[in-house]
Amino acid sequence: MSQTKEILKKIQKLNIKTKQLVDGIITGNYNSIFKGQGIEFSEIRDYRAGDDIRTIDWKVTARFNHPYIKEFIEERDLQVYFVIDISGSGSFGTNISKKEKSLEIIASLMFAALRNNDGTGVFLITDNIEKFIPARKGRKHILQLLDILITFTPNSTNTNLRKTLEHISKIIKRKSIIFVISDFIDNSNYFKPLKILRKRHDVIVLKIVDPREKEIPDVGMIELEDKETGEQILVDTSDEEFRNSYSNLIAENDLEFITNMMKIKVDIILLLTNQNYSISLKKFFKRRYK
Repeated sequence: MSQTKEILKKIQKLNIKTKQLVDGIITGNYNSIFKGQGIEFSEIRDYRAGDDIRTIDWKVTARFNHPYIKEFIEERDLQVYFVIDISGSGSFGTNISKKEKSLEIIASLMFAALRNNDGTGVFLITDNIEKFIPARKGRKHILQLLDILITFTPNSTNTNLRKTLEHISKIIKRKSIIFVISDFIDNSNYFKPLKILRKRHDVIVLKIVDPREKEIPDVGMIELEDKETGEQILVDTSDEEFRNSYSNLIAENDLEFITNMMKIKVDIILLLTNQNYSISLKKFFKRRYK
């Protein structure tokens, strides 16, 4: 089978696999959750007969003793951007790699955006922005994006979320929905640029984790390798104290990550490679819909 046919087969498989989820909760609540983000403040003007009294700005009205209303303009559609970490650590996975799992999730959300007639774009990032594709509408565009996600080979294996997010905040001018998909194995201080992005955009973080990253099994002496730096270290996994220390460290890092995201008011979806991601996505959309 040619490479092109193999890619088309993978895209078709993604389409079929995500169809039920897109037809269900995501499509059902997508419009209600995100469409309001496309309404922007325009101006304050004098109240006129026939205006909706719910738009009256009571503070300005009280100050000038004359009725004024807030006028809004509605954008015709939304832009949905996917900031996708394609660094070396994404190749890790027990039964399925974090990269493969991310692709399924991204495809689901892209098809949901397509169903809502929204424009979709991507940033493929490592320690730089490796590829940027501006948001456009249409099924053909979505299929082209998925083709690129399946075939793209990055120039770097490292990660620098701080630097890439800073650049992205300068590129996206119009208010958008931004999904940031990564395992967040990165020592750069990415919380500040995330906070800046969130002030202008609707930012949702999807953290992809493999269960083997949370705890190390007792399998004797093993050599661990950092997929991004290539650094190797020999560890004795039969040492119970070492295993417990590792698990505690991971738990502390997870708690710190969640706490910091809550401080900057960025929504998080935590996803394990060995779990059905539709459950986490449905919970997220249901929580936002309330």
